[in-house]
Formats: sequence, structure tokens, C-alpha cells
Amino acid sequence: MLLTIILGIICCAGISGVLISAIVFIQDNWMFSSAPKEAKEKLQQRTGEVFYGAKAMGWVVMILSALSITGAFVIAVWDGFRNGFTFFQFFLRLAVMLTMYKAFDMIFFDYFLLCRFHFFQHYFPEAAEALVGRKYGFNIKSQLLKLIVIFPGIAALVAWICTRV
Repeated sequence: MLLTIILGIICCAGISGVLISAIVFIQDNWMFSSAPKEAKEKLQQRTGEVFYGAKAMGWVVMILSALSITGAFVIAVWDGFRNGFTFFQFFLRLAVMLTMYKAFDMIFFDYFLLCRFHFFQHYFPEAAEALVGRKYGFNIKSQLLKLIVIFPGIAALVAWICTRV
């Protein structure tokens, strides 16, 4: 279980890298497709860079972050094969990792960064008006659907595939 927790933390760190690189360094509007409609409409496309090389640095961070997330799940599955996991063990490991990620996303990103610290609004002040008054992020129904239905389904599907291979 310790490995599962460590891999879940790696996923959380990786998704943090993706978020920071998208918002702080790359700043392309297409990356914010999950933002609320009213905020997306107010976003202005950035033509320049925050500093010379910021976009390149952002893409490097994003790629490394995506690789760390992918690597965490590869290690989770590989270790499961190595230790002869059953369906339930694979499912539990993957479900815990995905739940850690989604809880981190909902609590840290949506609640703290978006609503309390106004991180997104700092880099995209034109969207601040659309996000005023939000007590919790902007897509609670979608977040809960992923947490309760989609992620357990994905964990079950991957666990089933892993036990059939």
C-alpha cells in the first residue's frame, strides 16, 4: 500500500506540473477547455511570452509531468504483475491512485488555487469577473461524476484487463 500512496503522490505532483506549465508558461487558451463557459469567453489569447523561452520551458515541464504520471501508472501495473495481484488488488491500487488525484484536484486546485488564492485570475485577470463569488471551483458535477463513476470504472476495466493478460 505504501507504493500505491507514493505513486498517487507522484500523480498529484505531475498534474501540478501540467497545471503550472499551462497557466504560467504556455498560456494558450485551448488548454483551458474545462474552464467555465463564461470565463473562457473572457480569456484573451496571449501573443507573447511571459519571458523569453517560457513556452518552451512550459512544454518541457508539461511533457516531463505527463511522463511522470504515465510512469506512475506503468509502475503500479508492473508491480502488480510482479506480485501476482488479483483483480481486487489491481482495482484497489488504481482506484486509490485515481481517488488521490481527484481529491487533490478538487481540494487543492479548485478550492484553494482557484477560489481562495486566485491563482488563475492572477495570470488571466480578464476572467476574474466571471469567477467572482464561487465558493468551490467551477465543475463540481463533473468532478463528482469522475470521482464516483468514471474513475472506479476505469480502475475496474484496467484491473480486468490486467488479470486477463
